[in-house]
Amino acid sequence: MSRYVFLDSGPLGMVTNPKATPLTVECQLWLDSLPSRGYAAILPEITDYEVRRELMRAGKVAGIRQLDLLKNLIQYLPISTEAMLKAAQLWAESRRRGRTTADPKELDGDVILAAHAILLANQGNEVVIATTNVRHLSQFFDAREWRLIE
Repeated sequence: MSRYVFLDSGPLGMVTNPKATPLTVECQLWLDSLPSRGYAAILPEITDYEVRRELMRAGKVAGIRQLDLLKNLIQYLPISTEAMLKAAQLWAESRRRGRTTADPKELDGDVILAAHAILLANQGNEVVIATTNVRHLSQFFDAREWRLIE
């Protein structure tokens, strides 16, 4: 069994921010400490997309470089057909329960991220999603505020 931490857009945005604020430094140190605590960090493609599109829109070239660098340093998880099928199921179930995470016309990256985490966990791995948005993601999977993952 392996232990994985999936990065959501909140923590990913912090660790790819080239400005060294106390919060971004704390998040980078947290990410760097994961291997010593037995976790492998995973950069899901959907999270890369969510952060990258905003960096591109804002013309933040240094942030894009940081994202590209991180993409080469930790495991990158491309979107799979299996994950998209699972995400569609999660999306439909949450709508039926009245617990939506996004506008009906949006792609809803949260369900795609959760679907990938579920599939990896179903293979016998320990998986947690590191986020700043526990409320949306925790209805699908173990999602914790990044500082609380030890």
